[in-house]
Amino acid sequence: MNKGVPSDRRRHWQRNRRLTALLLVLWFLVSFVCAFFARALSFEFFGWPFSFWMAAQGALLVYLALVGFYAWRMRRLDAECGVQEEDELA
Repeated sequence: MNKGVPSDRRRHWQRNRRLTALLLVLWFLVSFVCAFFARALSFEFFGWPFSFWMAAQGALLVYLALVGFYAWRMRRLDAECGVQEEDELA
């Protein structure tokens, strides 16, 4: 395939794309599927209707968790594949 690209970098980008695709699927489920079926999900969650809780708090917490997980996992993936950036503060 890419003859000029070392196998570590190719593996890094394959795993990066796979992780990004997975997180985008989770984002889509939270953003659109839960919102689309919110009225059908009529049960109480922490004393509030689930649709209200998901719109007011739940989606924001999931987005925050997605960003935090992506940063944590990419830092580990960069180190595994040897493509991490030098610390500028060191």
